[in-house]
Amino acid sequence: MSILKKISAQLETMAPADRQIGQFIIDNPDQMLRLSSAALAVETGRSQSSVVKFSQKLGYAGYQELKLAVSEAKAQEWQAPAGMIHGTIEVGDGYLTILQKLLGSKMQAMQQTISVNNEADIEKALEALHDARRIHLVGVGASSLVARDFSYKLMKLGRNVLHDSDSHVQMANASTLGPDDLLFALSYSGASIETLRIAELASQRQATVIAVTGLQDNPLARVADICLHTVGDEDRVRSSAITARDAQLMLTDLLFILLVQRQPDANDYVHNSETAVSVLKAKRLS
Repeated sequence: MSILKKISAQLETMAPADRQIGQFIIDNPDQMLRLSSAALAVETGRSQSSVVKFSQKLGYAGYQELKLAVSEAKAQEWQAPAGMIHGTIEVGDGYLTILQKLLGSKMQAMQQTISVNNEADIEKALEALHDARRIHLVGVGASSLVARDFSYKLMKLGRNVLHDSDSHVQMANASTLGPDDLLFALSYSGASIETLRIAELASQRQATVIAVTGLQDNPLARVADICLHTVGDEDRVRSSAITARDAQLMLTDLLFILLVQRQPDANDYVHNSETAVSVLKAKRLS
């Protein structure tokens, strides 16, 4: 059962405080996804603890898990193209079925990732990236690939960026950070020991820490000054971190575009980069 339908079905039997919160979510699910627990409390005239307890009464560990459930309920309302399906890929699936399932899971992960991050948190991350003296990007496994991609994009804007796939080098780089610097840490689980230790060191050095992680409560999120969330189906049996990576790329691409929009000389930097690379491209022989 959809969580929205579940809340609606239980509304009449809820205590007054819970009923008010539940009614707001039913009437304004899109707005709820953009609100923190404190902001929802203000909107409903209730306390933040009431919002958290409401989530727990519905069987969730906390408010973030409730937001994910509401996001999934909203995603089910989205009308996919004809023939598009979402689900786990099985051994017996044919080529077209695999293609449809893969596209469906990717699109859902990206859609839900955008839904669970409110504009205020995106703005905080954007300001921190824009103002940072140096930006150090870290991640392991698939997250390291996303960190590398984002580092290349930031370099195109003339940013002072540090990135290395070796965790020992990442730790050494983090030891040089200061209050004017920023650590951008990616980990879907939020429990990768290398990324966590680097984030802890950066925090000790008084650098700003931005975490890009899953919705679940995790150690990395607790260390971060700013937390952005990604949604993927990585709780299922998987052969690779496909949807988590797509979700991270969606978020970092959004931040890059917003930085380009905000930085007055961004187009000059991008143009200079393209001009410099063009001389390395093979010219057609006449």
